[in-house]
Amino acid sequence: MAQSLPLSSTRQLRSPISLVAHLKVLFQNLGTLIILLLVMPINVAVVLVSLLWSPLSRLFRSQQAVAAHPKNILISGGKMTKTLQLARSFHAAGHRVVLVETHKYWLSGHRFSRAVSRFYTTPTPQYEPQAYIQALLDIVKKEKIDVYVPVTSPVGSYYDSLAKPALSPYCEVFHFDADITQMLDDKFAFSEKARALLLSVPKSFKITNPEQVLNFDFSQETRKYILKSIPYDSVHRLNLTKLPCDTPEETAAFVKSLPISPEKPWIMQEFIPGKEFCTHSTVRNGELRLHCCCESSAFQVNYENVENPKIQEWVTHFVKELKLSGQISFDFIQAEDGTVYAIECNPRTHSAITMFYNHPQVADAYLRQEPLGKPQEPLPNSKPTYWTYHEVWRLTGIRSFAQLQSWIRNFLRGTDAIYKLDDPLPFLMVHHWQIPLLLLNNMRQFKGWIRIDFNIGKLVEMGGD
Repeated sequence: MAQSLPLSSTRQLRSPISLVAHLKVLFQNLGTLIILLLVMPINVAVVLVSLLWSPLSRLFRSQQAVAAHPKNILISGGKMTKTLQLARSFHAAGHRVVLVETHKYWLSGHRFSRAVSRFYTTPTPQYEPQAYIQALLDIVKKEKIDVYVPVTSPVGSYYDSLAKPALSPYCEVFHFDADITQMLDDKFAFSEKARALLLSVPKSFKITNPEQVLNFDFSQETRKYILKSIPYDSVHRLNLTKLPCDTPEETAAFVKSLPISPEKPWIMQEFIPGKEFCTHSTVRNGELRLHCCCESSAFQVNYENVENPKIQEWVTHFVKELKLSGQISFDFIQAEDGTVYAIECNPRTHSAITMFYNHPQVADAYLRQEPLGKPQEPLPNSKPTYWTYHEVWRLTGIRSFAQLQSWIRNFLRGTDAIYKLDDPLPFLMVHHWQIPLLLLNNMRQFKGWIRIDFNIGKLVEMGGD
């Protein structure tokens, strides 16, 4: 008969595993900190030269624009590059920018941007929604905010919609109402809405129990399927295992490994072979104001604008029918026959907006009440955007001279999304303040991470934000 071990013996058996895990986390964080420390002198030199040259270069440039009616703009998501880009765009147009982030990211490197007038932190909305709304309201009143532009995480979009009724008496909230945000963020509900508008989307099914997948008759289908979590899942979203697997046993093992439940529903979506694209659109009263489109990948850290009239037509029809005002992004598949299928919608700012780094009309696209006539797109002379530290990391995966040539060519023809000659401090502070402090905090708590996302300005963790 089996006997239970004494508590002290159980601890002795577990301690070696725990020690190994702790050491692994320690070396992961410490090793990364050392690498960042080694490259820091290069970054410091670049920033110092920029700070010295910038005042001289301004002598040969036109004066900064002065808005006819300057506004106080509040932008959230202070840790993310897309927020920095919007702050710079509003500042360049003559507006005053106030930045906000949650308490966890008080260390945001973007607060040091010359485009940012003030920086505040708030409680985390999903944990303290009422305190978050009150904090925003206090900032709006104190800074006399005219327009609030939320730049949210996937989890945060809904809470800014909840805050909209409280903030609207004091400022314009450029964001969707809660019911619209919920619908757009729900992959299945969005798909059904687009289908009702006679727009092309893949065949899909809502899954609340693994047995629904295991009992599904795949033999009647011409294409395979993939499973995606409807609530945002920073880890499983990269898993695009095609169903059914080679054997029923493999299918069952995969499906049962996923956290599917009525509380955390998934969508089983038809997998359509083709080329993937992602978009960002700024819309007001159903009018497409700002639009960009680029080829997509699972871990998107490179953006180059491409013309795709079919995708723009799809987006234009969707936002016009719903009379949307806010920021919205889509993922598309263009099949071999040219048909474009929207596979996902995100009711928030897309990092592809970094492609507007040199566009003078971004602020107008957000603020102007009168119709613009046609959507603004990245300028023809704008370069593809990337994140230098991600590109340097990619060097470790190069295995041939041809790959190296391709890397050099792409690096030289693009531009860093954070660095700007006349605003260089965020480039230093994100990489050697914001990320190192997050690493130190994880090391203190013996917490690991999956990858560093310099674009979003965070450590991607299991169950993270």
